Parts: sequence; C-alpha cells; structure tokens
Amino acid sequence: MTALPLSPVDLKQLVGGAGDAIIVCDAAGAITLWNRAAERIFGFSEAEALGRSLDLIIPERQRGRHWEGYHKTMATAVTKYGADVLRVPALHKDGHTLSIAFTVSMLFSADRQVTGIVAVVRDETTRFAEERKLRARLVEAEAKVKGAN
Repeated sequence: MTALPLSPVDLKQLVGGAGDAIIVCDAAGAITLWNRAAERIFGFSEAEALGRSLDLIIPERQRGRHWEGYHKTMATAVTKYGADVLRVPALHKDGHTLSIAFTVSMLFSADRQVTGIVAVVRDETTRFAEERKLRARLVEAEAKVKGAN
C-alpha cells in the first residue's frame, strides 16, 4: 500500500471548523483563542471573549478551586489531567448552566517555558440531562420491583 503525500493542514480552518470549542488561554488565564464552536456553546462572541478571564464561563462556586489548580499547573508545567476527560458545569452568556466535558493540553515555547493551555470542550448538557432522567427511571423501577416482592 502506497502512502499518499500529506497536504499541509490549514490550522485556522481546522480550529474554525471544529465542532468542539477550542479555547486557548495564556499563562495568566486570559483567553487568547476562541473558535466558532466556543461562540455557539457559550454564547460569547470572539470579540467578547478574547483577553477576558475564564471566569467568563466558570460558575462562581468553582472559581477558587479552578484558579488554584490553574496557577499550580502554570508554575509546574504539569497538568494532573493529561488525556483525562473532565466533566464540569459551565456558564452560558445568558446565565444558564451547561454541562461540559473537555480535555486540556499544555502549550510551551521553543525553550520549554509554559505559554498557556488549550482546552477542547464539548457541550454535554442534553446528554447529562438524559442520563439523569434514565437514572431516576431506574431507581423508580427498582423501587416498584422491591415493593412487589
């Protein structure tokens, strides 16, 4: 089997056309890249998000824990999550809560200094709500079976 020559990938098209949100933040936590999927998921335009803190989409009760971990990660250049999928609540521009799943990856300069982090984010709000309903139905069905015995 002969391999086809690789064509160069236009990263701007790749990021812009991705179905998942791609968000890049600098070492201080300011948003430096916000793709169209991030606009769709979170409701903020690129202009509204660029240069802003991630507090834009982090629920207030999670912010302290988030920033503690973020600053530790930037200082150590190590994320404890690696390829793990993280599932957390997030905020939409209109104030409603989302359920998101995402992975993170560290970004480095040529001399291996941490420059930031990239998150690839998927909105799982609908799936999470469906799972919650199914769990409730299962509990209800199990209760009926126990009551019948």
